[in-house]
Amino acid sequence: MTREVPFVDLRAEFDEIRAEVEPLVMSVAESAQFILGRRVESFEKAFAGYVGARHAIGVANGTDALKLAFEALGIGPGDEVIVPAHTFAATGLAVWSVGARPRFVDCDEVTHLMDPAAARAAIGPQTRALAPVHLYGAMADLDALERLGLPIVEDSAQAHGAVRDGRRAGSSGIAGCFSFYPSKNLGAWGDGGAIVTSDDGMRDRLLRLRNYGQSAKYHHDTKGYNSRLDGLQAAVLSVKLARLDYGNERRRRAAALYDAGLRTDLPRPQQQGVFHLYTIRARNRDKLREALTAQGIESGIHYPIPLHLLGCFEDLGHRKGEFPVAERIARETVSLPMYPQIRDEQIEHVIDQVNRLAEAP
Repeated sequence: MTREVPFVDLRAEFDEIRAEVEPLVMSVAESAQFILGRRVESFEKAFAGYVGARHAIGVANGTDALKLAFEALGIGPGDEVIVPAHTFAATGLAVWSVGARPRFVDCDEVTHLMDPAAARAAIGPQTRALAPVHLYGAMADLDALERLGLPIVEDSAQAHGAVRDGRRAGSSGIAGCFSFYPSKNLGAWGDGGAIVTSDDGMRDRLLRLRNYGQSAKYHHDTKGYNSRLDGLQAAVLSVKLARLDYGNERRRRAAALYDAGLRTDLPRPQQQGVFHLYTIRARNRDKLREALTAQGIESGIHYPIPLHLLGCFEDLGHRKGEFPVAERIARETVSLPMYPQIRDEQIEHVIDQVNRLAEAP
């Protein structure tokens, strides 16, 4: 009989917070403040304080957070933004959505994060910003990237609460962009996102951009969008924010168990953080995943196609082999079950199966 190990268990998370979150959700219903409102303002203040920024602006999703941050910086047609080739498509699509060109660069073989040397080499006369991705829950080398002298928009969608060199993810760039997709370390009960910034001018522009360009009701001073966080999501997120550090510590403990138990010849990214994902690399990745599935163990691939080879970016003219590290990562990486509520016996089951199957022909 196989033991089931889900990749993520959102029901287990709900069971832990149900008593806290249900009254808050009902309070939003009773107030009828469903779009923006008091709950959103309260969460924005708390989240900005947690990250270490002056402002947080709640938006509809993480992709919009990136898009609005680029637009608030004045990035548009003819401009370029440097993006790592190994990440989710949203980072590049957000650049495209403001009319700019994503300039892809290769990743570091050891960390899987944006390679600062590759970013330096890619800077050209049209380069307006860097968009490093804090991938898997680990932060990019912001110290090295800051020395390149360009504005940094941190894609922090997988790194809620991560710290590197004393700085939280999202607090160092001109803007930090977060997704609250349900499976994130800080996840809503639907889509949601936020931009944090300590720049007052950015805050003012972002507040207008997310709400039809309005400075006041019916005063549309600039062109804008409908991208607003709703009160129900803010209520859920407020409860989860208070538990985020505890949940991240449980993720780190699970990662330590994986580290101790998995075969030492299985390569995995050398990075620390909050382990939104726990990844390893296996040359027989697809066969390994099939065998894990047969044992009741769910797994994931993050991400199977590097950005420069996606069909949506075909017009940029990239070719296979251009970013070899990102392409190797895409072929070999597999993500194992990771969530705060995962039990020790579940981790042990995953370890036993991976160790047995990793080098199977």
